[in-house]
Amino acid sequence: MAHFYLLESLESTSVGSVVVLDGSEGRHAATVSRVRVGESFALGNGRGLMVTAEVTATTKDTVELRVVSVEQHQESSPKIYLVQALAKTDRDERAVEAATELGIDVVIPWAADRSISKWEGPKIEKGLSRWSAIVREASKQSIRAFVPQVDQHLKTTQLISELSGVHLLVLDPTGSVPLSAVVLDSRDIALVVGPEGGLSESELLRFSESGATIVSLGHNILRTSTAGPAALAILNSKLGRC
Repeated sequence: MAHFYLLESLESTSVGSVVVLDGSEGRHAATVSRVRVGESFALGNGRGLMVTAEVTATTKDTVELRVVSVEQHQESSPKIYLVQALAKTDRDERAVEAATELGIDVVIPWAADRSISKWEGPKIEKGLSRWSAIVREASKQSIRAFVPQVDQHLKTTQLISELSGVHLLVLDPTGSVPLSAVVLDSRDIALVVGPEGGLSESELLRFSESGATIVSLGHNILRTSTAGPAALAILNSKLGRC
């Protein structure tokens, strides 16, 4: 199956049921991918439901399918958050895309002290929409059962308050504990990634005082676009999510 499509309106279904793929996904399947009667592909709703379906009819805007198999996936536990600092050019977006492909559960845009990129006024809604589109497309690319949630844009004080009870792992070269050596418990986990200029002394102090663990990824200094995905790969291995 070379194709995977998201149909958010898809609810519980059964083998033999008829499903209509419409909207932008239906048009893409019919006119760009040019799926044909008899072909099969995967379809999901982004909330755990995955089906395999066979094409029974097409128009220029829709594809009608017959469900061949159904699987309901369970959400990962603990959840892993990516707290990604806003960054210049598209480095923050590249981090979000790669982390989605690697299985991140929640993404939070973070207005760090040294973030060059700023979301203010109408830019906040525009940025959230952009990141939501990125996680959706990356989820399709990696055929994920769950599309990550993109949470509200937060400043540091808000972030610490909102993630009270979550195990905060702050990535910083000054960290005395390697991420690979961190002891994990049953709490959800948040990977906090700073911008190009790194975290400020004030941020490091506030995170430390909140009970966060300041961790390192080794001697090499990674870009903000690669630090989060690299850390997530380590956590996936530690948690058996590979």
